[in-house]
Amino acid sequence: MKGIVSAFCLLCIASLPINAQVYTFYEPISSFFADLGTLERKYTLKKTAEYHNRIGQLYQDWQAFLDEVDYESLDKNGKIDYHLFRNHLRKQLFLLEDDKAAFEQVAFVTSFADELYDFVRNRRRGKTVDGFEKGALFHRMTVLFTDASEELPLTEPFDTWIIAGNAANVVRDLRENLDEAYRFYYGYHPEFTWWTEAPYNKLAEQILQYEEALRAHYKDPSLKDDGSGITGRPAGKQALIKRLQFEFIPYSPEELILIGQQQLQFCRDEMKQASREMGFGEDWRAALEYVKDQYVPPGEQPELINRLAEEAIAFIEENDLLSIPELARETWRMEMMSPERQLFSPFFLGGERISISYPTHTMAHDAKMMSLRGNNPHFCMATVHHELIAGHHLQGFMNQRYKPYRRRMGTPFWTEGWALYWEFLLYEKGLPPTPEDRMGFLFWRKHRAARIIFSLKYHLEKMTPQECIDFIVHEVGHERANAEAEVRRSFMGGYDILYQLAYMIGGIQFQELRKELVDTEKMSFREFHDSVLMENNIPVELLRVILTGEDISRDFNTSWRFADEYIKK
Repeated sequence: MKGIVSAFCLLCIASLPINAQVYTFYEPISSFFADLGTLERKYTLKKTAEYHNRIGQLYQDWQAFLDEVDYESLDKNGKIDYHLFRNHLRKQLFLLEDDKAAFEQVAFVTSFADELYDFVRNRRRGKTVDGFEKGALFHRMTVLFTDASEELPLTEPFDTWIIAGNAANVVRDLRENLDEAYRFYYGYHPEFTWWTEAPYNKLAEQILQYEEALRAHYKDPSLKDDGSGITGRPAGKQALIKRLQFEFIPYSPEELILIGQQQLQFCRDEMKQASREMGFGEDWRAALEYVKDQYVPPGEQPELINRLAEEAIAFIEENDLLSIPELARETWRMEMMSPERQLFSPFFLGGERISISYPTHTMAHDAKMMSLRGNNPHFCMATVHHELIAGHHLQGFMNQRYKPYRRRMGTPFWTEGWALYWEFLLYEKGLPPTPEDRMGFLFWRKHRAARIIFSLKYHLEKMTPQECIDFIVHEVGHERANAEAEVRRSFMGGYDILYQLAYMIGGIQFQELRKELVDTEKMSFREFHDSVLMENNIPVELLRVILTGEDISRDFNTSWRFADEYIKK
């Protein structure tokens, strides 16, 4: 560990007491995020070469730090932290370089505004300003932005709406930072305020007009919206492959689609069995419609959610599956979701608070009915524990208390995969007692399988948003409004491009790891589950290294083919 301390100090990235002993990467990782945070707060002009170069230098400095670490002197935790940190730096540098390339393609749209950028940068340290001079600057820049807007229709449109959006975002970045810098002086510097108020307001108006004009300046409007009103940014195959490597998933997009299709077929078969038990024969769709109609009246949903949460906790404890801290059991809460938020999240969300999606008086009649049917008790049984215990609430509770420095390097394959794994396990253990309840579990499992297929095909440009909506209505059985909200959330909700497939793929990872350790009686269910939560949010392949006791070399790369049996079926 001596190598860590010496390299750490040598690079002057942060400081430690001279005699400090570093047993994990807690201090370096914490210092890195502190460094990143302070730089992000200082360099607020995100769409500039200055920002990309400074943040890129930070990542490179910390990569150089890792190059100097005496890897063989690290214990198992230290080696895992090393790989977590190295992977995080590589991923963030990749994303930064991707953003930088997109910026450089359109940086020219504010090439005439260097003096405004200087004004923003000088404000950081409160440089004294000349009110008359800045008033004249704002007037002069108003003319330039007006000219740029008027000349734009005469220039070649951007090839795609995405590039046009990138150009508009450069202007927005300047506009927002300029407004903050202006308000820093406004009212506090009398001369500045007197000379600049009128010209600045006119300038702000012209910058906004230019921004909006750029956003609409692209060649083929049909490429933006297929009629669904949902716009996203297909990533392409190479970006998907690179991102999968950062998540320790050694499968191609095409292989993952095969896994999704296999899981979809499993759910079809199980649904038909449940449908037969319910008296609907092979018609699982009719059985599903019956299940949807078993909703509780408005006003009674919170009581239902509380009962289902308590039943899941009791089942977990009765089967000795997991240790549940009393404080975690005590402190979860609930809230009602707004109608506006339900447009993106038609089903409840969870964590320390479970946010309940249910209709309000402001909704149209058909929207009310879709919300009622889509949040029926049988569907909810499958997901209350996903959101609370043993899912997201317990995850967050434990992450704050065990190796918390790992949280910001986490992966949705652990976050969502763990919560979905519990749907697998509790279904297998018999929590859903009736065929109607099993149908609810299978609906959500099918939903997650469909997410793999439609999200990857969208990013491979093989499905449009409208085709995604139609697919999950037909294959999963969603209410159409809920399907639209699901697709809107997937592509316009600010999620990582792999987020939607992380549920099922992460769940399979945990399921296979459980088979390896619990089904072979190397660990009990409780030991396995408790151990997972005490390692915090890390890629499941690294978790496997910890729990199996395997060694991990410095040049470790993802290689765990955890889902081959699903591809072969």
